[in-house]
Amino acid sequence: MSRQPRVSPVDVPQHIIQRGNNRHVCFASEKDFKAYANWLKEYSVKFAVEIHAWVFMTNHIHLLCTPRTEHSISQMMQGLGRQYVRYFNFSYKRTGTLWEGRYKSSLVQEEGYLLHLYRYIELNPVRAKMVTEPADYFWSSHQINALGKVSDLCTEHPIYLALGNDKAERLRRYRGLFKEYLTSDLLAEIRDNTNSGLVIGNDKFKREIEALTGRRMSKGKRGRPVGWRKRDV
Repeated sequence: MSRQPRVSPVDVPQHIIQRGNNRHVCFASEKDFKAYANWLKEYSVKFAVEIHAWVFMTNHIHLLCTPRTEHSISQMMQGLGRQYVRYFNFSYKRTGTLWEGRYKSSLVQEEGYLLHLYRYIELNPVRAKMVTEPADYFWSSHQINALGKVSDLCTEHPIYLALGNDKAERLRRYRGLFKEYLTSDLLAEIRDNTNSGLVIGNDKFKREIEALTGRRMSKGKRGRPVGWRKRDV
């Protein structure tokens, strides 16, 4: 059975997850994290993808990004994935696959949802109990978005820029977003929709994407539709 092509409209943000095969380690040293970050920058520039937020965990990665040309995210992830697998296999004298199949992705509504994805991504190390504060984890975008660390990988999204009239105000307001954790319902929505390749947003946004792509962007009810049985004649 052939796989459906990805839904990836230009200029619509996406949440990306890529996991190590069988949840195995895909970053074993600081050198590995640095190599991945450098290639992410290279391929994001090459294929016109803006990276807004990220976290590199030991066995998976999260990205929040916006494609500026058609098919650019797929091209970026394919090039980046192959480059990193070659490096990882050579470094650790291994062969075979590193990633768990295709990466997972979900379109994200900008208004009302995008900043939740920033928080979801940068709070990953806290939820994993690796650190107590997101700023304590080096391999994420939090030090850039919340503390003003300079990065040539990060592109500020207009929704992020709208947090304040100047950098100091934006940083302060962004840090304020992390005073409250995400609700369990929102966490479940983000996880389920990303793993299913659906949409993170309200019903209106889902209908707009469905009209644009011709694909269903929300989960249907389980089971057969009411009245499916044929009546006796």
